[in-house]
Amino acid sequence: MAEIIREQAVISTELDGERLDQAAAQLFPAYSRSRLQTWIKRGELVMDGKTCRPRDKVRSGAALQLVAELEDEVNWQAQDIELDVIYEDDSILVLNKPAGLVVHPAAGHADGTLVNALLNRVPAMAQLPRAGIVHRLDMETSGLMVAAKNLPAHHSLVAQLQERSVKRQYCAVCIGAMTGGGTIDAPMGRHPRQRKKMAVVTGGKPAITHYRIKQRFGHHTRVAVNLETGRTHQIRVHMAHRKYPLIGDPVYGGRPRIPKGASDELIEALRGFRRQALHAEALGLVHPSTGETMHFDCPLPEDMAALLDVLEREDPAHVSDRAY
Repeated sequence: MAEIIREQAVISTELDGERLDQAAAQLFPAYSRSRLQTWIKRGELVMDGKTCRPRDKVRSGAALQLVAELEDEVNWQAQDIELDVIYEDDSILVLNKPAGLVVHPAAGHADGTLVNALLNRVPAMAQLPRAGIVHRLDMETSGLMVAAKNLPAHHSLVAQLQERSVKRQYCAVCIGAMTGGGTIDAPMGRHPRQRKKMAVVTGGKPAITHYRIKQRFGHHTRVAVNLETGRTHQIRVHMAHRKYPLIGDPVYGGRPRIPKGASDELIEALRGFRRQALHAEALGLVHPSTGETMHFDCPLPEDMAALLDVLEREDPAHVSDRAY
């Protein structure tokens, strides 16, 4: 028997004037935009009790009511893909995602994803929205993720993410020698010209990133980053906006910057690191069933650890960062 879901939300001032389907995607992040559009067209997702079209504009203070049957969204296939599971019980599964693994099947990645691997390990997750995944990491970002194994756990984790109570810390290695940590409070949205990219834009959605220096090199800096919001590519965009892009970032970092007088080892390390130097190293949440506060840590992957080793030897902190 299909699960009947009942949810409601109120349009905030931030979403005033947005399309209904776009606003619903923000307020009900557990469900895909295409699924929400279907529910809107069927009259299962209404605004102030009235059936609307996906493109209709919403207004601040309007109430959205969702009563719908939760059916399988797609026919994702289980695949035997090895997972590095950090913790698992009847409610949640915490794993260390390797760089290069796509989270959800999509155009260009029909299979071989984290979803396919999870369905092989826990077939019942096929009945959950997005196969139990409540947040995501970019394909080339490594580190900790949590997934729900049943619907109550899914609702709990989604609520914690919406309330910003899930603690997420990342390790990032940036180009440039920072003088101190700080907070980046800069709204984000689609790049005005390059639509596959995100950018800091006027009128974008709120995006807040906190960072502190963990290790300073001559021309690079290792930072610990904590997210207050979870926009697409947020860390990558925000650090590039501050003129400290991540080493290896093919989208926001540009070509590798080689310091003057760099050794062959340093040149090889910088040019050879072909993904953004970003790893989700810590995760904190409240267990959906027990209410226990849980914290997980994950060591750096081999490629980032090797990169830091080279920076320690070949890019000492006493070298001026004006030597490019």
